[in-house]
Amino acid sequence: MARIVKLSDARELPFWRRPVALLFLMAMAMPVAFSTWSALLNNFVIEVAEFDGSDIGWLHTVREIPGFLAIGVIAIIMFMREQVLGTVALAMLGVATAITAYFPSMGGILTITLLSSIGFHYYETVNQSLQLQWIDKARAPQTLGWIVAAGSAATLVAYLLIVLTWKTFDLSYNFVFMASGGFTAVVAVFCMVAYPQFQAPHPQIKRMILRRRYWLYYLLQFLAGARRQIFVVFAGFMMVEHFGYDVHEVTSLFLINLVANMLIAPVLGKVVARFGERLALLVEHAGLTIVFLAYGGIYWFGWGVVIASVLYVVDNLFFGLALALKTYFQKIADPADIAPTAAVAFTINHIAAVFLPASLGYLWLSSPSAVFLLAAGMALLSFLLALLVPRHPSPGNETNLRRPLGKAAAAE
Repeated sequence: MARIVKLSDARELPFWRRPVALLFLMAMAMPVAFSTWSALLNNFVIEVAEFDGSDIGWLHTVREIPGFLAIGVIAIIMFMREQVLGTVALAMLGVATAITAYFPSMGGILTITLLSSIGFHYYETVNQSLQLQWIDKARAPQTLGWIVAAGSAATLVAYLLIVLTWKTFDLSYNFVFMASGGFTAVVAVFCMVAYPQFQAPHPQIKRMILRRRYWLYYLLQFLAGARRQIFVVFAGFMMVEHFGYDVHEVTSLFLINLVANMLIAPVLGKVVARFGERLALLVEHAGLTIVFLAYGGIYWFGWGVVIASVLYVVDNLFFGLALALKTYFQKIADPADIAPTAAVAFTINHIAAVFLPASLGYLWLSSPSAVFLLAAGMALLSFLLALLVPRHPSPGNETNLRRPLGKAAAAE
C-alpha cells in the first residue's frame, strides 16, 4: 500500500517528490499525448477517413461526452483516492492515444476517441481539484501560470520533433501516435509508483453539491466550455479545410502557441495575482469577442492565411487567462467543496460541448462565419457576467450583487 503523507509534512521530502512537483510532472505528460493527437487529428481524419464538417462535429461531440459525465468522479473517489484516479486516467489517455491509428474507420475513430476522452476528462477533473487543494491561495495564480508553461514546454519538444521529422523521415500517423501516447502512459505509471499519497488537510465532500452562492462560477464555466469547443473544433479545422494546411504546418502553428504560452503564462499568473480575477476575466472575454468576430471576417472579407494564423495564436493566448476562473473559485469556495465542485463544474463546462460540435458542424457546411459569430456573442455575454466578479472575492462576497454577509452567506 502506498505511503500516505500529509501536505504539512511533504516539505520534508526531496523537492522532486513533493506535491507541486507531481503536479508539474503530470502537467508535462498529459499534453504530449493530447496535444499531439490534436495536432494530427484534422489531417488524419480528412486523409484517412475522409471526414467533412459534420463528421468532425460528431467526433468532437463523442469526445465531449465523458466531460459531461465528469460528475461520475464523485462516485469513483468514494473508493479511490483522487491522486490514484488522476494517474490511472492519465495512463488511459496515453494508451488510447497510442493505438489511435489502428482504427482508421469512422466507428473506430469514434470508439478510440471516446476512450482517450474518458482518460483526459477524468484526469483534468481530478487535476484541477488537486491543484486547488495542494497550492496555497496566495501563490496559486503564479504557480498555475508556471504549470501551464511547463506543459507547453513539454509539448514544444514533441511538436518540434514532428515539424523536423514528419517529412524528412516520412513518418506515419501510427508512429507518432504510438510515441506520444506511450510517453504519457510511461510517465503516468512512474507517478503511480514514485510518489506517496498526499493527504490534504480538508477532507472532501464525496457527494454532488450545488451551492447557490457559486452561481456566477457555474455560469462562467458553462459559457467558457461552449466558447472553447468552437475554438477547438472549428478554428483548427478551418486551417486545414479552408487554407489547406499540412501536418507540419498545423504543428508549426501549435509550436508558436506553445512558445507564446511558455513566455506569457507565468506573466499572466502574476497579472492575475496583482490585478485580480475580475480584470483578468474582463480582458480575456473582451479579447475573445474581437478575435471571434475577426474569424468571421476571414469569410466575409476573404482575409488570408497570415491573418488567420495570427488570430489563432492570439485566441490561444487569451484562453490562458482562464486560470483566473480557477483562482476565483478557490477564493470563494469552502475547502471541502473543491473536489465535488470540480466535478460538477467540469460537467457544466461540457453541457454545450455535447450538442454544439455536432449541431454547429451542420451550420458550418452552410456558413462557417455564423459559427464564429455565435462564439463572439458568447464571449460578449461572458464579459458582461465578469463585471459581477468582486475585486476581492471571498466566501460571502462571491458577486457584486450582494455584500458580505459572513458565515450565514458562506453556508448557502
